[in-house]
Amino acid sequence: MWNRPRFDLKVRLTLRVAAILAACFAAISAYFLLEADRAAHARSDSIAAIVAKSLELQQGKVQWVANPRSDFPNLDPVSAYVMTPGLCLAFRGPGGDILQRFCSGAPIPSNPPPLVFAAFYRSLFDPGREAARPVIVRGTRLGETVVSVDPAVQTAEAWHEAGRLMLALAIALPLLCVLVYAALARALRPTRMIRTGLERIAANDLTTRLPPFDLAELSAIRDVFNHLAQSLDTALAERNELTRKLIALQDEERRHLARELHDEFGQSLAAIRALAASARQTAAQDCPSLLSECDGISRTATGMMETLRGALFRLRPPDVEELGLVASLEGLVAGWNGRSRGQTRFSIRFDGAVETLPAAISANLYRIVQEALTNAAKHADASKVSLELTMRPGEIALAVDDDGRSNDPAAKSGMGLLGMRERVAALRGRLSFEAGPNGGSALRVVIPLEAADRPMLDHAA
Repeated sequence: MWNRPRFDLKVRLTLRVAAILAACFAAISAYFLLEADRAAHARSDSIAAIVAKSLELQQGKVQWVANPRSDFPNLDPVSAYVMTPGLCLAFRGPGGDILQRFCSGAPIPSNPPPLVFAAFYRSLFDPGREAARPVIVRGTRLGETVVSVDPAVQTAEAWHEAGRLMLALAIALPLLCVLVYAALARALRPTRMIRTGLERIAANDLTTRLPPFDLAELSAIRDVFNHLAQSLDTALAERNELTRKLIALQDEERRHLARELHDEFGQSLAAIRALAASARQTAAQDCPSLLSECDGISRTATGMMETLRGALFRLRPPDVEELGLVASLEGLVAGWNGRSRGQTRFSIRFDGAVETLPAAISANLYRIVQEALTNAAKHADASKVSLELTMRPGEIALAVDDDGRSNDPAAKSGMGLLGMRERVAALRGRLSFEAGPNGGSALRVVIPLEAADRPMLDHAA
């Protein structure tokens, strides 16, 4: 995809308006130049006609008085009336020779046209073009009058006409651009509010709503935005309610499984240990060679009971409402340190009045920390894991840092992390899991305290 430069909408529209205005001014200037050129040629044609008529009258008078001495052609009488600066009058005989010529001097213009304009004007309009009219007396062509204007004078007159338009353009165009930009800035001011609303929506603040706008287009965007925000808020609330019910069902199944394992499997292991002890007493009297097998059965049953006790603890942890979140988490960390046998060390720190958290948030935080420790110890293969629970105004923040493998796919996409995301989403919080600044992984969870006001079904987790 091409990376096109981004321009501010106000600047882009202002530039387009400026281009349109410049094109309009250019068209008007071209029209005035065309009119000036047409008027100059019309004036030359009319002067040529006047001079030709005067010469015809002169020749007719000479023939009428039968004056053998003739000063025809004589341009003096007519030149006094039609001569203008830069104008040339001439009479060309039938053979093409100029028999008489009068030219008035061209004054030095006080504001000469630029060389670029002069070259442009001469290439388009051919200033100085001659205007000729035949002189005919009694059906005989005596010659023709020729009228021309100095190209420099005609170019200076055209520049004088176009220069006023260019001066008006130089003054009006920047002023119009400023006015257009100011008007667009005022009209597009609501777009900042729309952008702010979208940023708040992206930050999961679905309570954002836009106010009414004056422009119909922006009002339509506002209606769609508010409808979308309302739909997202409703969908998120329904998803969170479903997530809370699923979590509650999951915890209820865990408690049911813990009871079944404790009542059935635990009793069976206790019976095996009792039978192993009874068999050992019998073997000590009748068959001493079976003592080692009886001790092995007893040790295996004892190990299975220890494993079962750990599984029961994970399935049904201590009641957070009874012990409190701090004591429950400290016990959880101590249990992991006890099971690590020196391989993985866990530490936890509390900042703020964590014990004042509502029971719903405390129970879910315990489950989140439990999954985070399992994820760091089993999947990331970390040797050091630090936890920090911080109470902030309006929110509670959890930070878990380890020195394990940050690029392990199981650590990033396992069921433990999915469960954490579900619990955090149910509390309308934010969760991020990424590589730590010094290696390892960094888990960040932020939960708003207003989530405690929402109904939670995980009190007995």
